[in-house]
Amino acid sequence: MRLEAVTPKNYEAALELSVRPDQDDLVAPVVKSLAEAYIFPEYAWPRLIYDGDRLVGFLMAFLDIPWGSEPEADLRSGLWRLNIAADAQGKGYGRFAVEAVCAEIRARGGTQAYVTWEPRAGGPEEFYLKLGFRPTGEESGGQTVGVLDL
Repeated sequence: MRLEAVTPKNYEAALELSVRPDQDDLVAPVVKSLAEAYIFPEYAWPRLIYDGDRLVGFLMAFLDIPWGSEPEADLRSGLWRLNIAADAQGKGYGRFAVEAVCAEIRARGGTQAYVTWEPRAGGPEEFYLKLGFRPTGEESGGQTVGVLDL
């Protein structure tokens, strides 16, 4: 497994990635993430997940984004989006993606990784809790905020 930057050669394949239909309300499509990466290039870290030559997923991290409206807002980093292709789920690609984001945060001097998830049955809460994230008690856009100490 490896990560690759999104390039003119691979972006069209990235746009075709789709999660299972029952997950469509849990994560935005790749096209929205790429638009946000364009608008927020100082924070966004989009990457494609490959297994050999096969594209199996997309992730986008946020790096050192101000959290809160205070002038001394905390800077946070974490997983912004995770899209694993419907036929590639349950094979360790999501875990690999989260670990890769955490490694990037550590390499930049970070000590915590954040993520949000939709608090509903069939959502990714169990996945993130198994990886060691714990709810902070905060919400963001109606989603649960989780943190992992690195």
